[in-house]
Amino acid sequence: MNRKKNFVWPLLVLPGVLFVTVFMLIPLFSLCLTSFFPDQTFSLSSYFSLFKDQYFQQTFVRSIRLSLLSTFMCALLGFPSAYYISKYSRHKGMMMAFAVFPMFTSPVVRSFSWMVILGKRGIVNNFLVWSGLFAKPQDLLYNEFSMTVGFVQLFLPQMILALIGVMDNIPDDLTLAAGNLGATRIGSFIHVIFPLSISGLVTGSVLVFTGCMTAYTTPQLLGGTDTRVLATMVYQYAMSLRDWTQASVVAVVMIVCTMAISSIFNSMSRKINPMA
Repeated sequence: MNRKKNFVWPLLVLPGVLFVTVFMLIPLFSLCLTSFFPDQTFSLSSYFSLFKDQYFQQTFVRSIRLSLLSTFMCALLGFPSAYYISKYSRHKGMMMAFAVFPMFTSPVVRSFSWMVILGKRGIVNNFLVWSGLFAKPQDLLYNEFSMTVGFVQLFLPQMILALIGVMDNIPDDLTLAAGNLGATRIGSFIHVIFPLSISGLVTGSVLVFTGCMTAYTTPQLLGGTDTRVLATMVYQYAMSLRDWTQASVVAVVMIVCTMAISSIFNSMSRKINPMA
């Protein structure tokens, strides 16, 4: 019986392995080869020239900054929301449905909605002028502010779901035990709930950061032509300039940076909570 199981399980894994290999690993490997062999010979000149480019430096720093800021905002907004849904909400299923519902809408539709809301004659500017806070409409669109708003609205459900999945597995007896030992609600939250939720926070942060670094539609529509990020830069090199070598170099840099930041998140979580 054990021999039969040992023979069957590789066959079950084989379709998934083939799919990942053909549609992800092989294209990534080809992409790396294109960046390292621009003229059929090994060369790092494309990387050196790219990193010397001031335009790329500004775009790279902007991408990292917006991704980290959006991740922080999603964690700041998602943690209390997930905690309330997981521990105190009487209608948990409905609340989770509300949290997930934006994911069923296309990013294109959501970006166009923010263009209407944040435009010169949008809801926000009309309110600011009507309330007397500003004498004229403000530039809330086609800048880093609008991109951050779009990123947070786009990836906040992923952060909430990641945190709920971890918080649901935290026994309520631990909080009751902390209260019996004299801990306040804030104290039990800081010393019990938060440390045990680190794994979910890291998972959500990795998902949000990766999504922000690789997102194209939201920065293209809400950032305009003057606020480029790495994803829109890849499209610019590939489709506008027809420079596939530089496009592959930017894509490789984006992949490596995403993996490096994700590793940093995981190492930080292990330092904060060795059990995570």
